[in-house]
Amino acid sequence: MKAEIICTGTELLLGQIINSNAQIFSTGLASLGIDLFRITTVGDNKKRIEEAIEHARKMADIIILNGGLGPTEDDQTREALLRVLNKEEEVHAPTLQKIREYGMSRNLPYLKNNDKVAYVPKDATVFVNKVGSAPGSAVVVDHQVFILTPGPPHELRPMLMNDILPWLREHYGLEDAIKSRVMKLVGIGESSAEEMVRDLVGSTNPTLAPTIKKGELHFRITAKAHTTARADAMLDDMEKRFRSKLGDYVFGTDHDTLENVVGRLLIDKRLTISCAESCTGGLLASALTDVPGSSSYMHFSCLTYSDEWKERLLKVPGDILMKRGAVSVETAQAMAKGIRAMTGSDIGIATTGIAGPDGGSLEKPVGLVYVSLDFQGNQVTKKLLLSGDRQHIKELTVKRALGLVYAILNGVEV
Repeated sequence: MKAEIICTGTELLLGQIINSNAQIFSTGLASLGIDLFRITTVGDNKKRIEEAIEHARKMADIIILNGGLGPTEDDQTREALLRVLNKEEEVHAPTLQKIREYGMSRNLPYLKNNDKVAYVPKDATVFVNKVGSAPGSAVVVDHQVFILTPGPPHELRPMLMNDILPWLREHYGLEDAIKSRVMKLVGIGESSAEEMVRDLVGSTNPTLAPTIKKGELHFRITAKAHTTARADAMLDDMEKRFRSKLGDYVFGTDHDTLENVVGRLLIDKRLTISCAESCTGGLLASALTDVPGSSSYMHFSCLTYSDEWKERLLKVPGDILMKRGAVSVETAQAMAKGIRAMTGSDIGIATTGIAGPDGGSLEKPVGLVYVSLDFQGNQVTKKLLLSGDRQHIKELTVKRALGLVYAILNGVEV
């Protein structure tokens, strides 16, 4: 069974907002074993929406239209669907009452356009919007299902999960389930990791495929089965095989974040950490303190951009700064040692580099970064050669720094 999503909204095409609803739909449909064939985005143009619906009818069993159910002139999704299906509309009385009572309770002037939100295709199954105004609805024509859904994610998610998906399951008698699990790695490159699990990548069900995220490497396991329990068992088996090959580099799954995992490790091991940042501008300390309970392990952080404060605060020797420069192995090591000595933390970590777009040279190009970690007097320093704009380089450096902390705390070879 195939589904197509048609997302409407000129703001999506212009890149003014991110289409986060695509992920909501993908996850939800997969849970029923429905194959999402395509996600199409069209602007607020009635004719183009109609064309998208006509095209989707040729390919999909389930066509879901998202957005364009509001009261303004550019909200034309429902009208486009009615025209394609040659159907009439009718008012959904409970929604109309809700809209009018809302306006009266706030002494808002009555605007007839607002009543437009309460209309649905005639004889449709209606899904009441419990957190907003525009209802969802579903009509069946020639064995195809057409579903209208509200655009705001906070309205879509509960309606999809609590109403639309159960309706689809009952309507089609669905039993199959597609489930996925993301294995998150740090400290290893994509090609090296893929070579180590080459035999698993060739699997057909469950499947295993790598995806690159900023500063991390993810592998997505996807399983399809007749029941959710069977799909979960297939995921568990593939995860076990995956960990047997790359377990040292796996820091978490699904919703785990590197900063949270590192934070929990520091808490569990009762260790403290302090940061001396240059090129990352405080982003490393920010990531470490995003974790609840971080006050138990985060001692101190300083931003020493200038050579003067590297020397005065962190005791980086002046001759190192003069001879080797602020961006060097020696300076990074001295910064990590200096911050640990100054604060008495178990771990001192330092970053120094050239984030660009200016300041690089042939010897020290933009993207050259050193991350140094001093763990109870034992030092490890990483040289990074990164690419991208200034913000990207800073964010990648933070990921690599957190990855270094994770590796050291887990005894993984760096």
